[in-house]
Amino acid sequence: MDAETIRNLIETGLPGARADVQGDDGVHFEATVVCDAFAGKMPLARHRMVYATLGDLMGGAIHALALKTVTSAEAGR
Repeated sequence: MDAETIRNLIETGLPGARADVQGDDGVHFEATVVCDAFAGKMPLARHRMVYATLGDLMGGAIHALALKTVTSAEAGR
């Protein structure tokens, strides 16, 4: 697994989202996801939205994914 693939999956699964994904070892990643669909949602709900875009890869090809999830207003964009 690579960071670019994860970025594409997140951005495809959350229309309008922008994701910055880092991770060099192929199994541990961290991502900042900016998406206005997060508005009004608690952090756990936001994380679940991102995990849903990755499906069965979570816990398999992706061992760990540290997330920062914000709206564009929260990101200052």
